[in-house]
Amino acid sequence: MGRPSTRSPEEKLRIVLAVVRGELTVAEASRRERVSETSIAKWRDLFLEGGRRALVHGAGAVDSAEEIALRHENEELKTALGEAFAELRVLRKGGPTGSRSGSWR
Repeated sequence: MGRPSTRSPEEKLRIVLAVVRGELTVAEASRRERVSETSIAKWRDLFLEGGRRALVHGAGAVDSAEEIALRHENEELKTALGEAFAELRVLRKGGPTGSRSGSWR
C-alpha cells in the first residue's frame, strides 16, 4: 500500500482537469507535479467515475465513501438489534422448554 497523498483535493482536481482537457498527458503531469503516473491515473479514474454516477443517478444520488460506510454500519446494527430482540423473546418465554423463569414483560 502506498503512502497517503500530500496533495489537497484542489491540487488533484487541477492536475486531473489538465489531463482530461488534453493539456498534459499523464506522464507529463507526473513529471511536472512530481506525482506518480499511477496516482494521477487513479485520481482521473475516480473523477470520471464520480461524474458518470452523477449523470446516471443525478447529482444528489452520488454517495460518498463515508455515506456508504455509514449505511453498511446501519445495516449491521439493525441486524444485531434484531438478533438481540429475538434472543430476548426466547428468554422471556423461558427458553426452549417454554417455562417462564422471570417476570419480564
